[in-house]
Amino acid sequence: TNRANDFASAAMAFPLFAKVATPDQAKATATALRPFVGEGGLRTTLIGSGQQWDDPNGWAPLQWIAIQGLRGYGETALADRITKAWLASVDREYQASGKLLEKYDVVERKPGGGGEYPNQDGFGWTNGVTRALMVDRP
Repeated sequence: TNRANDFASAAMAFPLFAKVATPDQAKATATALRPFVGEGGLRTTLIGSGQQWDDPNGWAPLQWIAIQGLRGYGETALADRITKAWLASVDREYQASGKLLEKYDVVERKPGGGGEYPNQDGFGWTNGVTRALMVDRP
C-alpha cells in the first residue's frame, strides 16, 4: 500500500540498529519500546494471540537488534535493562533444564510457547546472542 504500518512490535528497533533514525526518532522509539520489556526481556508484540511471534514470547535476534540499536543512540539504561532481563531468562531455563531455547516467555521467565511447532532446544541464535551479551553485559 506504500504506507507505513502502525502495528507496534519489537521490530521498531530496526531503524536504530541500522543507524538510520534521527536522535529524536531514537528517543521516541525507546519510549515506545518500554512497554515491551518484561521481567525476562523484550516481547515481540503486546498482542496475546497464542502465536509464537506474539506476547509473551521474546526471541534472541530481536533482543540483540533492540539492545545494539538502543546503545548506538545512548539509550543505555533501557538496553542494559533488556540485557539483564534476557540473560536472566536464559539462565533460569538453563539452570532448570540444561538447555538454551528458541524462544522464551519474557513475562514469566519460562520457556516460550505457541505457534505451529514446539519450542526448539539449543537454537543457534539464542546461543550466539546469549554468548555475545555475556561478554558485553552491563
